[in-house]
Amino acid sequence: MEISGELTDHSILIKKASDVGRLYNKSHLGTPLTGNHLCLDLLEGVFLLDEKKMRLFHKREEVDFQTLVTYAAAQIPGFETKYLVFKDLRNRGHPVKLNKEELPTFYRFKQKSDATPSCFICAFSERDILDIESVTHLVQRLVKKEGFLWFALVDEEGDITYYDVSTITLKGDISEQQYRKGTGLLLQNRVILFDASFSKQLLNKEFFGKPFGDGLQLSFVEALYLAKRGTLEIHTPTGATLSLSKVLSFMKKLQPDIEYRLSVFTDLKQQGMLVKTGFKFGAHFRAYTQQPDRTHAEYLIHVVEKGFRSIWAEISRAVRLAHTVNKEFVFARVDGSHINYIKLGRLRP
Repeated sequence: MEISGELTDHSILIKKASDVGRLYNKSHLGTPLTGNHLCLDLLEGVFLLDEKKMRLFHKREEVDFQTLVTYAAAQIPGFETKYLVFKDLRNRGHPVKLNKEELPTFYRFKQKSDATPSCFICAFSERDILDIESVTHLVQRLVKKEGFLWFALVDEEGDITYYDVSTITLKGDISEQQYRKGTGLLLQNRVILFDASFSKQLLNKEFFGKPFGDGLQLSFVEALYLAKRGTLEIHTPTGATLSLSKVLSFMKKLQPDIEYRLSVFTDLKQQGMLVKTGFKFGAHFRAYTQQPDRTHAEYLIHVVEKGFRSIWAEISRAVRLAHTVNKEFVFARVDGSHINYIKLGRLRP
């Protein structure tokens, strides 16, 4: 027997007790009202009409699916994105509810006896913009509530990709080592070490650089890190010794974000990680928790500064690539001396 509902200004009223029981007690739809009535939001109403489980009326005139969709689209910002996610999650068995706050969009219905953490879901269109500040604040807020967060990304054909979003603490088991001081030759895009013994120590102990003859070639960020630690003195091809400020000035001309990368590189090294370039994986760094002969890089790290914004297509591509090569994609958000690590991973809800 079909459920009967009455369309009001911004919601749908269910009055029949048996209908209230079916919708709220069994399907976790709607909000109970006094008098044993039930209030459905417009997304829930569209869903029930779409599934042909309800007949809807307004002033005794029946309201069809098209009319309700048109009305709901005028009332709910981003209606089609929210509805497609709502319908998909409902059909997957997740009793989600529309959140009254702007973000997150939905929360998963949780009974008093349910011991699982609360789940919140944000629905985005592929044309929306990812704002790292909003993401950071949202994740931090939900961590305090002991909840977890999903992002649901809807493309222009209505297909949905889900991401698990969380803060992450990166820890490895490789401590920073002490070395005797060495020298390096600054070229256009790298620093070359010719001391074979010094190079061998750097490579074997902390996987710095790549072999270059009997010596080593270092990336800018590796060389700058070692220079700041007092381990490396950098010279020009003409034999001049460069101060740290001059080295940094030269590198910034070719790599303007070198200071942000260096702060993340340094922090990861202090946490016991091995850090190498992630260029061939479309990220700034790849990071290992153990020596490379014992494990593959577990993480791809993308360094962004406070206020970073990006189209979702770029993020989707990065996360998909990380997933394909069995790594986890992590944003490293740099705000002065503070760094937030936020992981985005694909999931099947």
